[in-house]
Amino acid sequence: MRVKRAVSARKRKKRYLKRVKGFRGAVSRRISLARDKFFKAGVYAYTGRKDKKGDFRRLWITRINAAARLEGMKYNELIHGLKLANININRKMLAEIAVNDFDSFKEYCSIAKKALTK
Repeated sequence: MRVKRAVSARKRKKRYLKRVKGFRGAVSRRISLARDKFFKAGVYAYTGRKDKKGDFRRLWITRINAAARLEGMKYNELIHGLKLANININRKMLAEIAVNDFDSFKEYCSIAKKALTK
């Protein structure tokens, strides 16, 4: 007896079309295009998750630099001064402090300045 594959084939095709429902153009209607775009979207999603980490780090550094310049310092001077003062604070927290609690950030800047002058 031969195997009839219509049910499983239709199921597989519907699965791809369901996953590319909001895609533009013929991608959301044609099976072969849908399958290719579905896999490519997965690749983009994977690389996007990796890129997000660097994007956030760049954002934090930009915010820290802007706040440090208000205090008359450069970003690299601030980070170097904090390292000399043995203050271990990551860039995420330092950026958060710079945005939400500027008085505390001023303290960090003054500590860094003192460490740099020694």
